[in-house]
Amino acid sequence: MESLGNISVDLYAKQKGSWPQKGRHILAQFNDDTVVVYQAFCPAIAEYAVKHQRFGGPQFSFSRMSWIKTNFLWRMYRCGWASKTNQQRVLAVRITRQGFHTILANAYTVEFQKSQDINTADILVRLQWDPDHTPTYEKEERRAIQLGLKNEILKQYATEWVVEINDITDFVHQQHTTLKEYGLEKLYVPVERVYPVTDRNISRQIGLEKSD
Repeated sequence: MESLGNISVDLYAKQKGSWPQKGRHILAQFNDDTVVVYQAFCPAIAEYAVKHQRFGGPQFSFSRMSWIKTNFLWRMYRCGWASKTNQQRVLAVRITRQGFHTILANAYTVEFQKSQDINTADILVRLQWDPDHTPTYEKEERRAIQLGLKNEILKQYATEWVVEINDITDFVHQQHTTLKEYGLEKLYVPVERVYPVTDRNISRQIGLEKSD
């Protein structure tokens, strides 16, 4: 196992066998106090975030929903390994576990929302479970979580819950080159494992797969 600053990384080939093959799971890098989430932005937003260790500046909008992903490879699929317009810079954002707990506590599947008659306008976190993907974009049976934050939850995430923001774009480019030149066996990605949601109510409302 190696490290990228405070982010632990290891071979993809070594890790993939330990990940669930199907179902809804939160794959993440975390410790007792923090969780790492990933976002991709244009250079101006990324530079402000790294410099100030919070989100803001003239190009970051607190009135728009901002999406976070706990799964590095899901982030790579969505940003094309930092190649897409306005997603050229990838940030690893370490936030407090308490903050992440609050995000999950405010997220609901569509089915749960309807069953509880929750008004969409009142929801502060939009939850999506989408097919996870391999480093080369093949679709997996496993589902990956992404969370859209808005209003007060977004403000707290962006300014209060951040512990550290690292620009990992160089690592992303290096590993994408490795992937193209040497294949999956040489690829390093951040270490991830299944994040435990111990609150049964939260687990039920976000539709999390039951652990054995």
